[in-house]
Amino acid sequence: MSAVLSVPDLEELARSVKRPLNHPAQRHDWFDAAAPRSSHAAERRHRQENLAVAFRLFAQQGFDYGLAGHITARDPEFTDHFWVNPLGVHFSQIKVSDLLLVNHKGEIVIGQGPLNRAAFAIHAALHEVRPDVVAAAHTHSTYGKAWSALGRRLDPLSQDACIFYEDHALFDDFTGVVLETDEGFRIGKALGQQKAVILQNHGILTAGPSVEAAAWWYIALENTCKAQLLAEAAGVPRPIRPDVARHTHSQIGGPGGAVFSFKSLFDVLVRREPEVLL
Repeated sequence: MSAVLSVPDLEELARSVKRPLNHPAQRHDWFDAAAPRSSHAAERRHRQENLAVAFRLFAQQGFDYGLAGHITARDPEFTDHFWVNPLGVHFSQIKVSDLLLVNHKGEIVIGQGPLNRAAFAIHAALHEVRPDVVAAAHTHSTYGKAWSALGRRLDPLSQDACIFYEDHALFDDFTGVVLETDEGFRIGKALGQQKAVILQNHGILTAGPSVEAAAWWYIALENTCKAQLLAEAAGVPRPIRPDVARHTHSQIGGPGGAVFSFKSLFDVLVRREPEVLL
């Protein structure tokens, strides 16, 4: 049996490891909701910093093909405006000060463009039809493109894949480069209330209640596409039973785990590249 430590014992232990003692002891789980920030300005800065870091993480992941790709973050105060990357600045070089604030007409309110018109066409519509969405991410990542060409949803082949079980859609009406918001609205309709959509013959897109969630889910979805492509190349995969997949999704499909997964990458990148926050 484990020993029951008295308060003096715990205080001595805390002194010996040079750490503060939680008294009483606390419980803090990864699925706990984050505390709200104190002001619109604080929340705006939080979203901007996570957005700039997300672009650099995407570059590290190889999601930086050509000029394709965009992540947006809704402004917390002016909610019909969103922050986005300028076209032509490599993801690995983006700083907070590079971000553009764009209104619902696709006009740049703050920052120097140009603006990726596809980013506006897709994201403006998504932010309009999904007021709960703070951020959305889309690039032309390799495995997402490859999987999208199959015109299928993903199967629950692993615990990680269950993040998206019954929580991602298929948009099977590719008509070329998205330059009009009408197409964005159709993508938004296909997405529904889910966290991700496979854009047939195009790639993948994720949306979430925070920049951290949308960005991490994009990384996770790309990984899920890669895993299923590898599994099907090797043989005939055996999916997880629907009831187990559904239960697993209820455990790990929420944004809490995504936020902590993203934060671990955020901390490492900012330590190595502190200029990202300028």
